[in-house]
Amino acid sequence: MHHQPNKADQAYELLEEKITFQELAPGQLLSEAMLMELTGLGRTPVREALQRLARERMVEILPRRGVFVATISTEEHFRLLELRRAMEDLAVRLAVFRAETPQKESMVELSGRLDAFDGDDMRAFALLLKSVHGLVTAAAHNDYLQLAMAPLQALSRRFWFAHLPDVTTHLAQAARMHSAILQAVAHGDESVAVAASHSLNDYLIDVTYQALSAPRRTGIG
Repeated sequence: MHHQPNKADQAYELLEEKITFQELAPGQLLSEAMLMELTGLGRTPVREALQRLARERMVEILPRRGVFVATISTEEHFRLLELRRAMEDLAVRLAVFRAETPQKESMVELSGRLDAFDGDDMRAFALLLKSVHGLVTAAAHNDYLQLAMAPLQALSRRFWFAHLPDVTTHLAQAARMHSAILQAVAHGDESVAVAASHSLNDYLIDVTYQALSAPRRTGIG
């Protein structure tokens, strides 16, 4: 039986996607009334979603000014990646030894979906990325790690989708790298899993450097 997300979770997922793909643009002023209309949900779930997005630095709530979509600079992303590298290293190491059989089976299945991914559908790929991130951190069986990793990965996904030099090429490249992590964890190979995790982080650093000189794309998706 599938878990049915509550209304606050639904509001969060909807708004997080719209921020990630810049339907809600960096620096844009948001109102509860506008977001209620946008999501089709009530004031309470929208307000709870905004509080969660603020904790994850997707939005900024400024007293007497309102709620704004947060910006993220290349410099901030470099600092974020320093932490993400260390935490993903820990996550894959723990997952190698703690993943349960059903989780390993899910990793192999998800790896196959990544290997088969083709095209430029960024929203479809975003769902795959969320599944990878959620599965690996869940397999680490450390609730504190999950809480710490989720906002880092969400912010990093947002930056990455906004700065891809070539969508089709980079989605395929990212699919291969995430697939390699899943396969290594599922097969209990710690050294390969860590190396694959580091390769992914090195790639994200390269994309961030490219973003320094590339014009920013808007209205993606």
